[in-house]
Amino acid sequence: MKKIYVKKGKSIFLEGTPGECAYIIESGSVEVSKTKSNGQVISLGTLYEKDLFGELGLIDGLPRTATVTAIEDCTVSILTQEAFNSLARRNPQSLIPILKILAKRLRSALNVVESLNKKQPNTIS
Repeated sequence: MKKIYVKKGKSIFLEGTPGECAYIIESGSVEVSKTKSNGQVISLGTLYEKDLFGELGLIDGLPRTATVTAIEDCTVSILTQEAFNSLARRNPQSLIPILKILAKRLRSALNVVESLNKKQPNTIS
């Protein structure tokens, strides 16, 4: 896997840009953020060494759903679609950690949606 060095304050990728690879943090930390329709930027969280991000773009190739910015100098490895597909063919079991990350993040998103639904009164038309 290719490694890149990212200086503190630099974006690794921007929300809405094409997504075709994932990243693994070798050192440093990053902030994941999203821009609301009113232009307000909200932090979705911080990721650290050994964390994976950008996996949705790796799997579906759709535009990035968030921006990822280095909050300290970072070294990240790039997992390309080609490497991912090769790994999937040679050793499908090795994909289990990525699937667990996806499941964890999906559960977290569903919890957020559920808490938002509880705050809004149910209305039936």
